[in-house]
Amino acid sequence: MSIAIAMPGAAPPVAGLQGKIVIVTGGGRGLGRAISEGFAAAGAHVVLTGRTAATVEEASAAIAAQGGAAEGFAADVSREDDVDALCRAVVARHGRIDALVNNAGINPWYKAAEDTSLDEWRAVVDTNLTGVFLAARAAGRLMLAQGEGAIVNVTSVAGRVGLARTTAYCAAKGGVELMTRQLALEWAKKGVRVNAVGPGYFETDLTEGLRHNPKLAERVTARTPMGRFGHPQELVGACLFLASPAASYITGASLAVDGGWTAA
Repeated sequence: MSIAIAMPGAAPPVAGLQGKIVIVTGGGRGLGRAISEGFAAAGAHVVLTGRTAATVEEASAAIAAQGGAAEGFAADVSREDDVDALCRAVVARHGRIDALVNNAGINPWYKAAEDTSLDEWRAVVDTNLTGVFLAARAAGRLMLAQGEGAIVNVTSVAGRVGLARTTAYCAAKGGVELMTRQLALEWAKKGVRVNAVGPGYFETDLTEGLRHNPKLAERVTARTPMGRFGHPQELVGACLFLASPAASYITGASLAVDGGWTAA
């Protein structure tokens, strides 16, 4: 299947997203910003969330300056009150939530398991796993009441294979993979689809240190059949597709967007 990548100002790569209300967590930078720009280019109204108000406000303003419909909302997905307030505000303003992209995630430490503190473990799991649950639960309740909706969880190659010095991250992303399948099973008959995309190594802030280490970068690209890191825009098409009517008979799927990394 060929999926066009949405770029700001480009024609919508898939139909059926015009006017849809879409929440993108972690939408102010990196993969989340590219995803937000892609949905806006496809005609959706995007609500970008992130912990830093200035970041999401700058991103939403940039999208608006290019003719897209976007707004920022400061929220920490690991905090139940923040997530519930976000969804209430979106429904109060727009009347519905059509799609949620659970993109927010962190991986600030690369440590062996024996050197990982409980606080470090909790920080990663709280954002990368609990945050996905909280956002899916809050948005899912509204979608179930509507009788329709789509959730796309951004996981990782780390949810499928073990990566050195990332115990908490691998555990959290593996949990998101299985939660995706469980929610898909539970909500399918009620009109809510839940799928996932699993990025490999992309050019984002999260991989900056890795990319600037020649030995580590070469190790990654050598393991990737495409021979390079992905560009953030190259994840967009998969998210748009899974959130759109074009994927109306797809739920519980996890689409690898990793340059062939997991198959190598």
